[in-house]
Amino acid sequence: MHEWSLRPAVRADVEAVAELRAVVLRADLERLGRFDERRVRRRLRDGFVAAHTWVIEVDGVFAGCVALRPEGDARRLEHFYLAPHAQGRGIGSAVLGRFLGEADRDSVRLRLDVLRGSPARRLYERHGFVLEREDAVDVFLVREPAGIRR
Repeated sequence: MHEWSLRPAVRADVEAVAELRAVVLRADLERLGRFDERRVRRRLRDGFVAAHTWVIEVDGVFAGCVALRPEGDARRLEHFYLAPHAQGRGIGSAVLGRFLGEADRDSVRLRLDVLRGSPARRLYERHGFVLEREDAVDVFLVREPAGIRR
């Protein structure tokens, strides 16, 4: 596996993250009839909070991002995107494992949502996330901390 690292995001990362989001989500959004060149980037820019976001670097180069935002009795995992060249190498599982370990240590529930039909859902389910609810576009998953699983 290639060497990966996380660093805290800064506001200047927003454009690279917005562009990556557009690339990574395009196929799923097109399949759902919801891809819009401007909106996909604008939604990221509007919701970007550097204080809750980390940049994933592989071999020292920008390769993705992930955010973990407080949300009531849980934390919401969002904006977890890996560049196509970094996918399929175990990096996503390794990054996710780090956040899951912290959630287990802190006894915190994690929530996230994925687009219907997204292959990312399998990754999350392999790591203990279960269906909470779904709608016409999104699937909402939850993961209880270790020792508190339903």
